[in-house]
This record gives sequence, structure tokens and C-alpha cells, in this order.
Amino acid sequence: MAKLEYKDLLDAGVHFGHLKSKWNPKMAPYIFMEKNGIHVIDLNKTLASLDEASHALRNIARSGRKIMFVATKKQAKGIVAENAKNLKMPFVTERWLGGMLTNFATIRKSLKKMSGIDKMMKEEAYLNLAKRERLMITREREKLERVLGGISDLTRLPAALFVVDIKREHIAIKEAQKLNIPVFALVDTNSDPTLVDYAIPANDDAYKSVELLMGHIASVIEEGLMERKKDKEDSKMKEEENKKRAADKGEKVKEGASDKE
Repeated sequence: MAKLEYKDLLDAGVHFGHLKSKWNPKMAPYIFMEKNGIHVIDLNKTLASLDEASHALRNIARSGRKIMFVATKKQAKGIVAENAKNLKMPFVTERWLGGMLTNFATIRKSLKKMSGIDKMMKEEAYLNLAKRERLMITREREKLERVLGGISDLTRLPAALFVVDIKREHIAIKEAQKLNIPVFALVDTNSDPTLVDYAIPANDDAYKSVELLMGHIASVIEEGLMERKKDKEDSKMKEEENKKRAADKGEKVKEGASDKE
């Protein structure tokens, strides 16, 4: 993984915050200065926070648990969806359904319904339905896909959330807090960083800023997944070696017994 440098953040405009009039005083420790009425984020703090968050996210990925990405704002949704798909991680980029975490059992029912429709659409009976009925089923499938498509493979609650714009995604954050699910987030100068476990001070409005930081986070998680794969391979190899040793030992014991006879 290529480590991000100060200049990378500067070039992507990660340091641009909101107007001074829109700031949240709790962001004061992360603000470097004010220029032309706009707050400038301290990029040294961004790099330090990014390192801390990256270490924790890598460990979660290495443990085999899921990280759910949440970003419904226009500038971020495409970037987040693409990175999450590449990592095979769940994501929400259309609309956060209330209870998506706190009422996960109900969400699971909707996911099963979507799976059931998929199965039915492959059967001959579906083709024999009236055109209007098929259209209704297709529309229902599209609606479910739009809202739940990003979490279709999620079988249990995620181990962490990664959020872009905590003001916009406040419902998701509240649900995660209720369930003690750690939240990682890009936090702009108009937000309260104390609401999340790992706040990364950054411009969460500019496409380039979100693209750079999401790309970095994705590469960190990918590292964790690769390490997990290697751990599994090493464990399997060790197991096979132990079996071989046990078999060899058994053979020697057998030989010793036959010598005595």
C-alpha cells in the first residue's frame, strides 16, 4: 500500500472545510486556520487520524468480518459503491432504511424476498404469467435492488461502518451506536467528530478528496483481506505438516512394535 503524503491530500483539496459560519466548535482541534471566511483543515491531523483508522480497518478485514460503507451524497456514492464492490463488502448508497441495523431481522426478510423473486424469475411458471403481473414483479425487484442491492450478501451485522458525511448519515450512526458497532468516517468542519469512533478530518464534499481517501481505505482493507488469505494458507499448510508428522510417528511406533515381536 502506497502511503499518502501531505502533498497528495493538498492536491486533492482534502484541506478545504466549510464556511466559518457553518463550523462545529468540536472540530476546533482539527482546524489549522481560517482563510477568506473558510476553515482550513490541518492535514497533519488528517494523516495521523488516517493511519489510526487504517490500522483498525486492516485488522477487522484480516479477522474476516464485514465493513459496511455508507454514502448517499451525490459526490461520494459512485466512488464508495465501486470500492465496496471490488472488496466484496456491503454498502448503502441510495437511501438508509431506518432499522437497517437495529431491526436487521426484518431487513433479512426483505433480502430473502428479493432472493425468492430472483429464483421465481428463472422458472417457467414466471414466463406463463400475464404481462402485467410480470411487470409488477419486475418493478418490485428493481425497488428492492435499489435499496438493498448493496447488502444482498450480508448474513449478519457488520463489524464496522465507514461513513462519508456524518451529518447526512446521522440515522446510520445512531443505529451503530446503539449496537456498539464502531464507526469510521470522513468528518468535515461542519460536523461533530465525537459522534464517531474514528474521525478522519477531511473535505467530504469534493469528488477528488473522497476519491483519494476512499482509494486509500480500500487498499488498506484489501491488504487485510490478503493477510487473512495468507493466514488461512499457512494454517492449512501447518495442519498438513502436523498430520504428516503424526502419520510418520505412527509408522515408527508400528515398526518398533514389530521389531519387538
